[in-house]
Amino acid sequence: MNDALRSAVSAALILSPCVTPASLAAQSTHQVPLSPTNIHWGYYDATIAPVLTVRSGDQIAFESLLARGLGRLRLAGFAEDRFLPSMLAVETGVTERVGSHPLTGPIYVDGAEPGDVLEVRFLDIGFLTPYGVSGFVPGGGTLPDDFPYAGLRRFEIDTTALTATMGIEGVLIPVRPFFGSIGVAPPLLRGRINSTAPGYHVGNLDNRELVEGTTLFLPVHVDGGLLSIGDGHASQGDGEVSGTAIETSLHGTIQVVLHKGSDLRWPRAETPTHYISMGLHPDLDEAARMATREMVEFIVAEHGLNPGDAYILCSVALDLRVTQLVDGTKGIHGMLAKDLFR
Repeated sequence: MNDALRSAVSAALILSPCVTPASLAAQSTHQVPLSPTNIHWGYYDATIAPVLTVRSGDQIAFESLLARGLGRLRLAGFAEDRFLPSMLAVETGVTERVGSHPLTGPIYVDGAEPGDVLEVRFLDIGFLTPYGVSGFVPGGGTLPDDFPYAGLRRFEIDTTALTATMGIEGVLIPVRPFFGSIGVAPPLLRGRINSTAPGYHVGNLDNRELVEGTTLFLPVHVDGGLLSIGDGHASQGDGEVSGTAIETSLHGTIQVVLHKGSDLRWPRAETPTHYISMGLHPDLDEAARMATREMVEFIVAEHGLNPGDAYILCSVALDLRVTQLVDGTKGIHGMLAKDLFR
C-alpha cells in the first residue's frame, strides 16, 4: 500500500478510494464450497477456528446457504429434488445454531490486527439456485399489529433476465443479488454475537447497495479479522419492512485487502458512483445522526472542507436511506455522489 493511501485510510475514519495498485493484484484464488465444515450458523465469535487463511490481495470464491436453511423453502412447497446435495448436507450436518444465518467462514487474513481495516471487494455475485422465498411471521416486521398471522411466498428467479416472479400475475421484480450479512469477529471478551442484528463487528447489514462491483470497509477487532459472509438476497427494498428479502442461496467472489493502522470505527462502503456512510442503532434517529456524522467526518478528512461546510454539503447532497427496520438494531445509510468533487 502506498503512503498516500495509507494516510488517507488512517487519517480520519474515511472511505478510501478503490485503488488497485499492482502490489495488491490477486496473489491467489481460494475455493470455499458449501459444506458443513465451512459453515457456522447464526453467530460471530472470535473463538471459531478459521476455515481458510489468505493474504492481502487474495480472492475467495465461496458458496452460501440462504437464511434459516431449507425450512421455509419446504414450507413454501419446493420439491426436495430442487435442493443441491451441498444444501442438504449443511441442513443436516450443522446442528449448532444460534441466529438465522448460515455463515461461510471464518476467513483469517494474514497480518490483520486490531485497529486495521479489511477492504472487501465484491467481484462477482451469482445464484447458486434459481429460486427463493420471502414472507413474515406473526407480529413481525414493521407492521406487527397489522399482521398477526404468517405469510410466505415462493419466488422463481430468471438468472439471465435478472427478474423474479412471486406467483402473482403482472408482478415482475428486478433482482440485484447481494449478501445481507458480512462481518468480522468481535473482540474476544465480547463473546459470541447473534447474527440477527448488525453492530460494530458489522454482520447483518441488509444493505441492498452492496452488490457486485461495490466495496465494504470493516474495522478489525481480533488477529486475522475472521471474516464471515452469508444471508443471500436476490432483491430487497430499503427497509426490508416484512422482515425478509427474497432469501436465496448465492455464490460469490471477493477480494480482501488489508489496510494497516486505521482508526475506522464503523463500516463504510463505496459503489462506483457513491460513497456510503452507515449508522446502526436501535433508535432510528440516532442511526441517522451516526450516518450523517460519519459522512461529515469523511468529507472533512478526504476533501478538506471545514466541518460547517461539510455539514451544509450533506444537507444539500447526502441522501439518507433506511437500510432496514426489522433487525432490532436499525440501519440508516447515507449516499453521497462522487462526482460532487471535481
